[in-house]
Amino acid sequence: MNHPVDLAAALRPRPPSPLQEIEDERFARRGVRLLLKRDDLIHTTLPGDTAALGPVELYPPGNKWRKLAPNLRAAAADGERALLTFGGAYSNHLRATAAAGRLLGFATIGVVRGDELAGAPLNASLARCAADGMRLHFVDRGSYRRKTDPDLLAALHDRFGDFRVIPEGGSNSLAAQGCMELGRELRGAADTVAVACGTGGTLAGLAAGLGPGQRAVGFPVLKGGSPHFLQRTVEELQAAAFGGRRGEWRLEDRFHGGGYARRTPETDAFADAFEERHGLPLERVYVAKMLFGLTTLVREGAFIPGSTVAAVITGAP
Repeated sequence: MNHPVDLAAALRPRPPSPLQEIEDERFARRGVRLLLKRDDLIHTTLPGDTAALGPVELYPPGNKWRKLAPNLRAAAADGERALLTFGGAYSNHLRATAAAGRLLGFATIGVVRGDELAGAPLNASLARCAADGMRLHFVDRGSYRRKTDPDLLAALHDRFGDFRVIPEGGSNSLAAQGCMELGRELRGAADTVAVACGTGGTLAGLAAGLGPGQRAVGFPVLKGGSPHFLQRTVEELQAAAFGGRRGEWRLEDRFHGGGYARRTPETDAFADAFEERHGLPLERVYVAKMLFGLTTLVREGAFIPGSTVAAVITGAP
């Protein structure tokens, strides 16, 4: 790093992110307004940082920033300068953590699911993590499932020294508190707010921040496990962050497209048409699935005429 970074200044909030109304005939014919909450347009870089640190698009936008920022503040307050977290080979969270570490001067370690990847060329996502200084540690899937096991964490401490653990996807009580501001920014703007869900932290905070009469709908992008697992996870995150369930929210689990990072021809066709219609490139792992699901619900008559729906654009392609 070419110059020291002022951590307090670098973590200074830069929301609210823009709220953009778009005209879409599929919503209009049902009498429903569609707003896009452009969280893909916020980031943590400071003016002048690009000369020293590279393009701003390398740094964590949207819900990744909202979840990471309070964890980074807590780490700095406790004098911790190394972060260890978990993710798959295409994890947005790993990339965001690596980028934040590079920007803010934290050492980062990424525990990656799949020991067969250790000897293979890095994909573009992991290569970006490595370029941002993240040490990649590949583990077999059985070990990865034990990522909260004290014995595994002790072994990682023995290998890498002291670090602060940030959970897979960045979702913990601090992350939920960070995402609460997203809901506050949307108070009074929409009757329903839609967001894609991976590990549940964004939905937990979003729903807690919304006002009376508003509701949140989460669209899981993962398949597998108990259908109630994510429901319990969001409830547990809200309990840890806020002392109990907060806000009105539900999950709509029909639109995962076969699982994380998997795509269907139908979803791809929808995303291509949406991009052409509105000139907005869609991130395909999360955002496209959420918008496809939301458009399907509108077609099914899930929203009353005269209502307003806001869709959170959590990240760029």
